[in-house]
Amino acid sequence: MSEAVEVARVVDRAHRESWSTVLASVVRLTRDLDLAEDCTQDAFVQALRTWPDGIPENPGGWLTTVARRLALDRLRRETNLRRKLPLLVEEPGEIEQPTDPLRLVFTCCHPALAQESQAALTLRLICGLTTREVAAVLLIGEATAAARITRAKKKIAAAAIPYRIPADHELPARLDVVLTVVHLVYTAGHVAAGPELTRTDLTGRAVELARLLVRLMPDEPEPQALLGLLLMTEARGGARVSADGELVLLADQDRSRWDQQLLAEGVSRATTALRQGHGRFALQAAVAGLHMTSPSWERTDWRQVVRMYDAMLVSWPTPIVALNRAAAHSLVPGADLAAVLSELDALSNEPALALYAYLPAARADVLTRLGREAEAIKAYEQAIHLTANETERRFLTTRLNDLAHPPQHPPQHPPDWSPPSAT
Repeated sequence: MSEAVEVARVVDRAHRESWSTVLASVVRLTRDLDLAEDCTQDAFVQALRTWPDGIPENPGGWLTTVARRLALDRLRRETNLRRKLPLLVEEPGEIEQPTDPLRLVFTCCHPALAQESQAALTLRLICGLTTREVAAVLLIGEATAAARITRAKKKIAAAAIPYRIPADHELPARLDVVLTVVHLVYTAGHVAAGPELTRTDLTGRAVELARLLVRLMPDEPEPQALLGLLLMTEARGGARVSADGELVLLADQDRSRWDQQLLAEGVSRATTALRQGHGRFALQAAVAGLHMTSPSWERTDWRQVVRMYDAMLVSWPTPIVALNRAAAHSLVPGADLAAVLSELDALSNEPALALYAYLPAARADVLTRLGREAEAIKAYEQAIHLTANETERRFLTTRLNDLAHPPQHPPQHPPDWSPPSAT
């Protein structure tokens, strides 16, 4: 491996692991999102130029120092420096703050911002996703995503929204949207755009944020539920991909490969949350728990899964929840698949699902089981066209090819759905 390639690899890893921490530190210094983002990006550019002379032992610390220095240089050149100086006053020891990423999430989720802009801005700043990647996660056009991010930044500047964790009395009103965007961060990494099925930097960041929320609000059930949900999903991460890099469905996973420590903690936290209430994250954690504690795919209590989705639809009536409910309903023994297909066809009229690959994939699976292969082929083609992840695209292509050239024992399981946050 050449030196330039090695440096590019290390910088890319540092971007994935340290982007949000570096950016959050610079935001606290400048209180200016655009300036902080520009300086953070410039620090990574400098890393590409200077690290060939020697990669630092602590890449994240190097990037933070450089980004903050660039920001200070920019501020000193501004004619309004005197106005900004009071904002630069920091308490001793504030250079490294483990809660900085959470402060940035709360800034992005301020109630003065439109909810759809909150999600887009969080994905851009916390995850470092490109505008195109943000659009793919939110199932919207790239221009729409760019406009939401720009509007949110301007609103934060115009309204002088503070960069801080809210006071205790402000937390309840902000909690639901913060939980939603943290879940969305996890979703962005659980099935990532690009060649890898999972981006562990994003899933890990979401778990870290969920843990911070639990420490911040230990008596609230929904942060516990979200953390439980994420931990149970993380527990089976190692079994989701085969040795040759192909997707392994939940139905086919080797359950002995699941991380038992993460699973036990996830189930415990979800159980604690369910004892205190039945919020939407508690119900999602309950669905995950039904999957994770079942001794096998065949013995999953699908009727109970459907009941959990029914309850979820009462408090969270989104098209994605309805889609997951229909997918689960199709697996109830003796289910009327024609009725399930009617549910899925009705969801095809939902604008929020127009770019969602799992809807045509679900239709393709049900159509296949109904023996309507020609229609299933068209549905698989649509799903492949909408899929941004190459691992899932290969999986769906295999399903499509199996319809054209049926194997002796056709698969009977649908894709591995994990309901993302609806925005």
